[in-house]
Amino acid sequence: MANSDTIPGFGIAGLQLDLAPGDNLERIATEVAQVARRFPWVRMVLLGELCGFGANTGHAQCLPGDAEQFLRNVARDSGLWLVPGSLYERDGDAVYNTTPVIDPSGKVVARYRKMFPFAPYERGVAPGNEFVVFDVPGAGRFGLSICYDMWFPETTRSLVSLGAEVILHPTLTNTIDRETELAIARAGAATNQCYFVDINVAGTLGVGRSIVCGPGGEVIHQAGSGREVIAFEVDFAHVRRCRERGWQGLGQPLKSFRDSTVVFPAYDAAPAPSPAFDALGALRLPGTE
Repeated sequence: MANSDTIPGFGIAGLQLDLAPGDNLERIATEVAQVARRFPWVRMVLLGELCGFGANTGHAQCLPGDAEQFLRNVARDSGLWLVPGSLYERDGDAVYNTTPVIDPSGKVVARYRKMFPFAPYERGVAPGNEFVVFDVPGAGRFGLSICYDMWFPETTRSLVSLGAEVILHPTLTNTIDRETELAIARAGAATNQCYFVDINVAGTLGVGRSIVCGPGGEVIHQAGSGREVIAFEVDFAHVRRCRERGWQGLGQPLKSFRDSTVVFPAYDAAPAPSPAFDALGALRLPGTE
């Protein structure tokens, strides 16, 4: 993942769009094109969960399909990495809530199926069972999670154990628990020493209030309730230094977790081996190397 050619700052734009149920793909294409023109340093765009059509399984399509092809064209035309929230995916008799990852050439490099549909409200949606991480050459490793997944800390920890340095987290929240989700996002970033990028939908579909957190749980930006373009830079060197020395030279939780021999009653198991954790080096006081 990391090397001497790593890009100093990797630009991401989170698009918190004010949307209503229905076909929003043309609006998304327009917004992504505007980002490409306005912020030439941005390399990736992330949108909110189910922003393309809203939370209606009647819009489910097979993947690949027409909607994903449209989004592939958007990524290719803009020259950006595109993580377009999620789509309801039909696979045989099952429907999944799926996030595609599209590279700047328009190729789908990954798809992630939401592991924890918002039961009992998100009806008729099957859970996925595979964690998904992907690399951007010269930058770093990203992990995917969707909305209610964040309420299960094992999801973020598992992505980080696979080497994720940034969690991309499209959300569709229109309920009163958004304040709690903001706390979870900050806690997930701090306990896993990663960026956590939680982009919600605004307008009729969601309450907005997207949040971007750094690897100490610090708030880089918290949005209001309307449309916002949240453009910021990920500093991968900062993530790696925090993991090596602790945020502000303090706790090194990933190393302590790795080195623990505790058997957790909820799992009846100690932490599993992780090459990403092994690469962090010894747990020691900063300045004593």
